[in-house]
Amino acid sequence: MPSGLLLDLYQLTMAQTYLAEGMDGMATFSLFARNLPPNRGYLVAAGLEDALTYLENFRFTGEDLDFLDSTNLFTAPLLERFDQLKFTGRVRALAEGTVCFADEPLLEVTAPILEAQLVETMLINEIQLQTLIATKAARCVDAGAGRRLVDFALRRAHGGEAGMKVARASFIGGFEATSNVRASQTYGIPAAGTMAHSFIEAFPDELSAFRAYARAYPDRAVLLVDTYDSIEGARNAGIVGRELAANGHQLAGIRLDSGDFADLSRKVRMLLDEAGLSATTVFASGGLDEYEIADLVAGGAPIDGFGVGTRMGVSADAPHLDLAYKLVSYDGTPTMKLSEGKATWPGAKQVWRHRTNGDAVRSIEDWIGLADESAPEGAVPLLAEVMKNGERTSPVEPLAALQSRRKEEIAALPEACRRMRAPVPPVLRPTPALWELRREIAAKLRPVVEAHR
Repeated sequence: MPSGLLLDLYQLTMAQTYLAEGMDGMATFSLFARNLPPNRGYLVAAGLEDALTYLENFRFTGEDLDFLDSTNLFTAPLLERFDQLKFTGRVRALAEGTVCFADEPLLEVTAPILEAQLVETMLINEIQLQTLIATKAARCVDAGAGRRLVDFALRRAHGGEAGMKVARASFIGGFEATSNVRASQTYGIPAAGTMAHSFIEAFPDELSAFRAYARAYPDRAVLLVDTYDSIEGARNAGIVGRELAANGHQLAGIRLDSGDFADLSRKVRMLLDEAGLSATTVFASGGLDEYEIADLVAGGAPIDGFGVGTRMGVSADAPHLDLAYKLVSYDGTPTMKLSEGKATWPGAKQVWRHRTNGDAVRSIEDWIGLADESAPEGAVPLLAEVMKNGERTSPVEPLAALQSRRKEEIAALPEACRRMRAPVPPVLRPTPALWELRREIAAKLRPVVEAHR
């Protein structure tokens, strides 16, 4: 598990000051995205499971405390407090796989302020990465229009831990498999893979390599055809496919990894069909993302599946979320931030969603209000208690259930919200009670701010 020191220094110095001032009241922090990244009409919430695991295991070890003591920044009473510290708070959150939008809390933490402050950095870290990737993956799945998607991102992910989280989040987003064998073992995600160009190059010729692989995997061979020439590779694959068929087996597929996928896929499809291999699939990989996939599908390219790596694994066109973790209540008093362009909504909150899913019309309307308000008519609450007194309130959900939720959520979105480019997200509607509370607190704070200018 991560060290208790996996946080930012200012959380520790604030904790020192809270303790010195006798401040140990209950605080509520809200974690939300200030804005949606470019060309995103929605986000897919993910990372909650790892965030809760982090909270369950949050501790300072003896080694951690020795290091803190060596900095001469912290008093003995604080180090003694840290020695016994664990997270004892409450968490309300969106279920993973839920679609959400800017300004909507992905989770809210309520705990003694020292605890709630210390966990800020890692909660942002856990939620940001997996929400980014689940969203990117969901867009790729949308673009694929039913074609198979496989995660190829491990080698380009920002470290092994990130590669694991990418595999998990991309599965939530709708990918069917991963090349990451450790992720397959850990999460139960189907593993998928073919061969590398080095495999082909290690044999005297391409046909020898294909035949060797087919002998090893006669019913699941997917042959990489572009090492030397994609068209000639497809012809060699056709030879091996016919040899397999003569012995009661079937060539599973061929893989294109370079070149003009639209043109090459048509040519290799024709060659496979002429060889009597109509059941052999065409799979493409190499520098793909949702935009290229959408263009290939719209152009009618006969590609049955896509391997998506780098651009999905680092969310290349939108590599970060503007996530914030802001204090919204302390010791029973709602709080807010007034900064220009970064003002926050005060108080513990709830988000309610109203959907219309007719044959011709799909619409979504989200409300944000105070947690103790009644739901707007016909709307359902999205934030649910997932941790109480530092312990989970329900079992871990299977990944397949999170994937199914994501599928249902996105299917219910308006088309304008799902567009690859220039999408239009729904407008978030604050309740009258939340508007009034914000106005009252701002009115109290502004004279204080003006007095100190």
